[in-house]
Amino acid sequence: MKEFWTSLASLLGVLAFCQSLLQMVFPPELRFASLKFLNRLFNCFSSYCYYDITEIDGVNTNELYNAVQLYLSSFVSASGSRLSLTRAVNSSATTFGLSNNDCINDVFAGVAVQWEHVVTQRQSQTFSWRPLPDEKRGFTLRIRKRDKDIILDSYLNYIMDKANDIRRNSQERLLYTNSRGGSLDSRGHPWESVPFKHPSTFDTLAMDPERKRDIKEDLRDFAGGQAFYQRTGRAWKRGYLLYGPPGTGKSSMIAAMANFLGYDIYDLELTEVHSNSELRKLLMKTSSKSIIVIEDIDCSVNLSNRAKATHAGAPRNYDSGAPDAARGGEDGNNNTITLSGLLNFTDGLWSCCGSERIFVFTTNHIEKLDPALLRSGRMDMHIYMSYCSYPALKILLRNYLGSEAEDLGEAAARELREAAEKAKMTPADISEVLIKNRRNKERAVGELLEVLKTRAERNEKYGGLREECELNGVVEEMEEEEQEKRALESPKEGSDCDDDSCKKVEDEDDEEKKKAK
Repeated sequence: MKEFWTSLASLLGVLAFCQSLLQMVFPPELRFASLKFLNRLFNCFSSYCYYDITEIDGVNTNELYNAVQLYLSSFVSASGSRLSLTRAVNSSATTFGLSNNDCINDVFAGVAVQWEHVVTQRQSQTFSWRPLPDEKRGFTLRIRKRDKDIILDSYLNYIMDKANDIRRNSQERLLYTNSRGGSLDSRGHPWESVPFKHPSTFDTLAMDPERKRDIKEDLRDFAGGQAFYQRTGRAWKRGYLLYGPPGTGKSSMIAAMANFLGYDIYDLELTEVHSNSELRKLLMKTSSKSIIVIEDIDCSVNLSNRAKATHAGAPRNYDSGAPDAARGGEDGNNNTITLSGLLNFTDGLWSCCGSERIFVFTTNHIEKLDPALLRSGRMDMHIYMSYCSYPALKILLRNYLGSEAEDLGEAAARELREAAEKAKMTPADISEVLIKNRRNKERAVGELLEVLKTRAERNEKYGGLREECELNGVVEEMEEEEQEKRALESPKEGSDCDDDSCKKVEDEDDEEKKKAK
């Protein structure tokens, strides 16, 4: 037994000497070239070929990786033996996935393929312009060489189409917001997301039915217009401008559009974006089939009408070549977004880095926006969110009371129609009245009719210019002045002062009159 261990030790010593000798004789470059040659020689005799699909392709997330992950999760629960389960915050759906470094087989057109989910630790880097995740993720596709043409031409396209169908029909849609100060998470994403569960649809939206029909038809044409946009050489995107008084349903319209198309929503907060380059990076990190929303564009940053600003004696320079003078607005957050940067974001070269995107801007004061933002190509469709008309009122009655306006009686329906056209109330104001009395239909209709008539009378009192006055805040100012006048006149009608003080005031008035004579 002792001789065996002595021989083993001698053999190990010889092997160590040979390894040291090989390292001295063969430099690392030669050893690497030899391994590469052996690997190629093995691949020549192998009947399989391998394709890697990494999660991050340069600076962008690989869309094919997301499609493969979604496609495999659709059937991996039934065929996989080891799975990873995930559930998003505030979500009730459980997502199945392939575990790290595990494999699964699939069959397409009679061809067997194998997928492997490869997860490796990323080597530490001394310098990086943006943080990278600690793990390097990707899928490896193994196919036979003779099936390469079939798989690469048809199978991957099938996966993309299947993933789009799954995402549209079953996957939870997400509502994104940009991280504070442009910070990135552990996977290098500047967007934070929550499940999007807004129940608004075009059926529940208080709007004229014909107008809704036009908008839905336009959205259908856009979603199915890939061939048209490619043929005409246009980027596959569309812009909508929603404008009108507050409370007319602009946010509900956005939610209805997302639910109608099955798109995710990116709610862009411009006050958290500090430069044009940061704005471009946010655009690069948005996915296809999404709606990018900038609400209250006239309030988020100072991008007002240049013509009005110049006429008012406050000239502004929007030249993109001057970083200090080209600011659309600078606030306490050191926001330096320029008008040129925002225009390029919606209609420039960087807007073409993705496809099937919708840009939606909202504003309460369209007259404050620069004409460059309003032109066709950037805002292809202007949608005026008006006050509640009688057709829209009928939708609200059906939503909150569960009945049609005609069910209330011909007389009540006629009164509601006449009062709604004159009152010019927003759907939000009418909804508050209906919600408060939703358990008592008669009381809800009675109070609503009273409120509508009161508002209509007030509009007539101010010369029928209620809408224009509300936009300028004139009505509120006039009402405040009337209240102040009544408050000043009230002491004369019933004074709370004591007799001595009142008598003193009267004596002073008499003395002033005598001096005047």
